[in-house]
Amino acid sequence: MMQNKMSKEQLLCWINQVSFAVSDMILFLDTHPEDEEARAYFEEKSALRNEALDEYAHCYGPLTIDTANDTCSRSWEWVNQPWPWELNKKGGCR
Repeated sequence: MMQNKMSKEQLLCWINQVSFAVSDMILFLDTHPEDEEARAYFEEKSALRNEALDEYAHCYGPLTIDTANDTCSRSWEWVNQPWPWELNKKGGCR
């Protein structure tokens, strides 16, 4: 679990930030595959993203299919929860 307990909105904003960094590094590494510093940065941000996604899934339900751990039933209960963009009427991060 993450050391500093974040609100739902803060955690979602953090997930968006690290997801952007991961996506950006994927594009960079496509053209610079030998850059070890970039690879280390990518791995660091990927780990932070996975930790944040796991924390969000634990507290509020999964955002991605790979964090859905619904082994107790044959239905996907998490799809009945509000979507992230439905949580904040203003949209985006605060």
